[in-house]
Amino acid sequence: MVIHVELGASSYDIELCRGALARAGELINLNRKVMVVTDSGVPAEYADTVRNLAKEGYQVTVPQGEESKCFAMLEHILGVMLDMGFTRKDAVVAVGGGVVGDLAGFAASMYMRGIDFYNIPTTLLSQVDSSIGGKTAVDFHGYKNVIGAFYQPKKVIIDPDVLKTLEKRQVAAGMAEAIKMSLTSDAEMFAMLEEADDIYADIDMVIEKALLIKKHVVECDEKEAGLRKILNFGHTVGHGIESARGGYFYHGECVALGMLPMCSEEVRSRLVPVLKKAGLPTELRLYEDDLREVMTAVSHDKKSAAGGIDAVLVHEAGSFEIKKLTLAEIEEKTKKIFSPR
Repeated sequence: MVIHVELGASSYDIELCRGALARAGELINLNRKVMVVTDSGVPAEYADTVRNLAKEGYQVTVPQGEESKCFAMLEHILGVMLDMGFTRKDAVVAVGGGVVGDLAGFAASMYMRGIDFYNIPTTLLSQVDSSIGGKTAVDFHGYKNVIGAFYQPKKVIIDPDVLKTLEKRQVAAGMAEAIKMSLTSDAEMFAMLEEADDIYADIDMVIEKALLIKKHVVECDEKEAGLRKILNFGHTVGHGIESARGGYFYHGECVALGMLPMCSEEVRSRLVPVLKKAGLPTELRLYEDDLREVMTAVSHDKKSAAGGIDAVLVHEAGSFEIKKLTLAEIEEKTKKIFSPR
């Protein structure tokens, strides 16, 4: 199926179809120089497929992990493009997860002030969330996504077949983002996940429903001036945990944990069983020093503003509140859930 994201001159389609990767040459314009960016954890045949379909294909494979989302890797990609004579008529294609998409998209946005960018996400997390919406970035001085740009792709290709090569923990990390979106925006979807014996049984439908939520949010608020902030549910504390724990948790696992302090007791009582069913963490012990480290990272959050941080709260499934909280208020909520008893 095709999901259209309407953003005026920056509009694009999301192609959601099993077997779509093999049809990349039909779905996007590869009749030019194409820089394929992937990482060492992505099966080589995925990037090879795209590169071999290109008229003149090149590839940069970065090491797997968040550490690759840095200026050094960005400079390397841009340097290869410059050395190979890329022009404004050429393109960058990301084949991988969120790190690859962020890095490749940012490179495309910078090269000659912007060239075509296509995203082919290969993780569930990137398929339901990071591959659409145009956020690109690198990490800086230990803080996530603080240097970046909004740069929409020309098209996104989502092939659920590629998920078969992912380890279960990676798939669960992606499910956290889908659960997040259902909690803020679709009570029926959350109930469906809650009632399912196997939360992964109809993964195509989960991807579709999550994409439709994000499409609506991005169309209403492309550059996060208002509604798009709801996509940060679980991320304020989650990013703090992710920064403090130095890669111990996957991003989606941190989002799962980060949702718990930001919802009502009634919602939390429903959320915890769903997270457990998905194979996601629901418990974390933060001693005083750990809590201080998490809150230091939270204080550097991009959502921080004068007078506090715009936090997303869920008091009832399918609805949300965006409320400015002080660092002390966020710390108190976090402490209540994660302090050792």
